[in-house]
Amino acid sequence: MALSNTRLSPAEDRPSLAHRLKWFALLLLCGAYLQGGLVKLFDFSGAVAEMQHFGLTPAVPMAIATIALELAASAMILLGVWRWLGALALAAFTLLATFVTNRFWSAPPEAQFMMTNAFFEHLGLVGALLLVAVDDLRERRRP
Repeated sequence: MALSNTRLSPAEDRPSLAHRLKWFALLLLCGAYLQGGLVKLFDFSGAVAEMQHFGLTPAVPMAIATIALELAASAMILLGVWRWLGALALAAFTLLATFVTNRFWSAPPEAQFMMTNAFFEHLGLVGALLLVAVDDLRERRRP
C-alpha cells in the first residue's frame, strides 16, 4: 500500500489465523506465570512462605519481585511491548527458579522422578521463551 490513509478491506483488518494462533500459543506459554503471579498476589502470605521454604531472603521483597516479574513480563509478551525483553526476563527467572526448586539430584529417591520431570519441563519453557525472544527480535529487524 502506497498511501498511509488507504482504508483496509474488512478481511485485511482482521488478524490472520497464524497471528491468532501465535497469540494463543503465547497465552498458553504465559499461563503458568499469570496464574502464579495472581495466586501470589491474592495470597501474599503464601507467597512469602514459599520464598522462605526455598531459603530466599529477604522473603517479602523476593515475593514482591516475583509477582511483579511474572505479571509484567507476561503482559509484555502478550501485548507485544518489548516482547523479547519480557521473554528473556521470564527465561532467566525460570532457569534460576528451576535450579532452586527442582534439585532432583539431591532429593530423596521417592521425589526424584517427579522433580526430574519438572526440571526438564522447565528447561523446555526456557527454550520456548528464548524462541519467543529470537522471533520478536527478528520481526523488529524487518523493514
